[in-house]
Amino acid sequence: MSAGGGREEGAAAAAAMLQLLREQPEPQAEESGAQRFALCLPPGEEECTMVKEVEETIEEMLIRLDEFCGMTDVIRSDTSQILDETIPLIKAKVVEMNNIYAKVDKLEAFVKMVGRHVSFLEEQVLQAEGNHNTVSHAVRKLLQSAAIPSFKNKHTPSAQHTYDLPKLYRTEDYFPMNYVGTKYQSH
Repeated sequence: MSAGGGREEGAAAAAAMLQLLREQPEPQAEESGAQRFALCLPPGEEECTMVKEVEETIEEMLIRLDEFCGMTDVIRSDTSQILDETIPLIKAKVVEMNNIYAKVDKLEAFVKMVGRHVSFLEEQVLQAEGNHNTVSHAVRKLLQSAAIPSFKNKHTPSAQHTYDLPKLYRTEDYFPMNYVGTKYQSH
């Protein structure tokens, strides 16, 4: 038998083995694919070595396939756990955070409104102080310049100005009385 003839027989045997594998959808549990392949080859030292190498390679590939299947099962179970447990928790936290964001937005709007009111009142206070100081200072100077001794020591009452408070917000409208006495009220 020539070396070329052995290869041709080996190739024919490999083709026959592939045909057998295609015809049988599931191999028997007792015999591995390498063992069936070895049955198709004629006996010889080269073929035995080749059969052992093929068998070792197939066994190594089966081990790796088992490891791969194990990893995919772990990934599948982790994915299921994430989908079943973690994502609903995240969705609940998102709803909770959206409620908090809405409250923060309302509080920011309230703070801006209060800031505008405080600025308005501060302007009015400054204007009133200016008006009061100007009038009382002018009256005092006038009386002091007249050199009337009885007016020098007396404090002259200035004309009473009435002040009408502008309509502002009511704190109770924004912070209901049911919060009084709770942990939300600072003492």
